Amino acid sequence: MSKFGTLIQSETPVLIDFYSNQEEQNSDAINRVNEVALAVGNIAKIIRIDVTKNEVLAKALRIKYMPTFIIYKENEMKWRQSGQLAVGELIEMIEKFV
Repeated sequence: MSKFGTLIQSETPVLIDFYSNQEEQNSDAINRVNEVALAVGNIAKIIRIDVTKNEVLAKALRIKYMPTFIIYKENEMKWRQSGQLAVGELIEMIEKFV
């Protein structure tokens, strides 16, 4: 969890996609996040965290639905939403915190 704490301290927005193994089989979800990463380039960090491999973190953050997207900046949660979102919606949210 200390690694997570270091990650979210960034001055650059960090979009975290919390997903499960079941969702991982949905290539649309993977492609969507990859498209966002390509579109935003260096203005944000895009991280994917498998909740089945990070159960303690998922429980601490009360992640119940997949996917759950959270944007952190400077150790503060700026935005959170669960469910599928379009690439444009995710990019828009990231740009609000640049």
